[in-house]
Amino acid sequence: MFRSFAAPLALLAAATPSMSAAPQFQGTAPIAYLEDLSTGAVLYQRDADRRIPPASMAKMMTVYVAFDMIKKGELKLDQTFTVRPETWQKWHGPAAGSTMFLSANENVSVENLLKGIVTLSGNDACVVLAEGISGDEPTFANRMNQAAQRIGLTNSHFGNSNGWPDQGVTYVTARDLAKLATATIRDFPDLYKRFYSLREFTWGKTLGAGAAITQANRDPLLGRVAGADGLKTGHTEEAGYGFTGSAEQNGRRLVMVVAGLNSFNGRIEESVRFIEWGFRAWQAKPVVAAGRKVEDAEVQLGSSSSVGLVAPKQLTVTLPAGAVPEMRAKVVYNGPLKAPIAKGQHVADLVITGADMPEQRLPLVADAAVGKAGFFGRAWAGLTGLFG
Repeated sequence: MFRSFAAPLALLAAATPSMSAAPQFQGTAPIAYLEDLSTGAVLYQRDADRRIPPASMAKMMTVYVAFDMIKKGELKLDQTFTVRPETWQKWHGPAAGSTMFLSANENVSVENLLKGIVTLSGNDACVVLAEGISGDEPTFANRMNQAAQRIGLTNSHFGNSNGWPDQGVTYVTARDLAKLATATIRDFPDLYKRFYSLREFTWGKTLGAGAAITQANRDPLLGRVAGADGLKTGHTEEAGYGFTGSAEQNGRRLVMVVAGLNSFNGRIEESVRFIEWGFRAWQAKPVVAAGRKVEDAEVQLGSSSSVGLVAPKQLTVTLPAGAVPEMRAKVVYNGPLKAPIAKGQHVADLVITGADMPEQRLPLVADAAVGKAGFFGRAWAGLTGLFG
């Protein structure tokens, strides 16, 4: 049963209410989404649930699958895959789009293929990695879809590893792209830092002179926005110019998506303006100190009939900059909670709402372990349930 309780507002940091309209962003992207991962607040959304072709932003899912396998020990960074001549034939030359400049029969490590995908947006690198992992690209695409389902991409589907146009088989939404970026940052922080913020990468050689080919990362935030460290651009004639990006400043991490822009430079300008607006027009405000008890939750068939709900860390909300609107708080959980419960287990949320601010859900955890009730405890619970 879903339970909801009003939380004592005295728990919230002292503030003098003031009125302030939510900041408005005047953007040019037909599709846009911006979320503050520090609080879960959606700061802006425009057509965020429209199905769109992802172009190369689909490569984030290919990388997510690889990162997951590396974390589980199923794939190693120094493992090598061979470029099949058939794959090289299909994915080289101007008609094949972005390339890592792989060569037929070349042995390439997983680490270098990932750099070729993330930094260079290599279509060839994606297919070589997919074939090396799963034998063929359609089988790897099935793995992508399974991973997408696990992390909650409810409105996306992948038909290939690199986002190449496929008559609508591959589609995403801006909201799902943000979820994918969030999952990548959350689930694989070390691999994310290792691969997603490289400014350039050198691979392949030019014809004739045989000079090394160095290509720059197309990420429009790197070097332009403080704290920027990922993720992925995309462009096809069908999709236009898009970008899923992230930056962290002063403990606040934002994830942004723009799509459907009509030029390379327009993508740079819009991406920088959008995420800078997120940092400038909104502020983080502490509301509950770390370890502070917010409420008690009822426990069913436990060694204790209740457990305290506490803040696992300092909880903050995202508010319009310079304003402190009146806030309302409630605790929500599926209850009564069922034992056993581990100390520190996430069992409830503190939901903060207010005028001109997005709803925000902040985690609450159990302040103590609760074991299962013994025989007499279960018998007593049965009797009290029987007789009301």
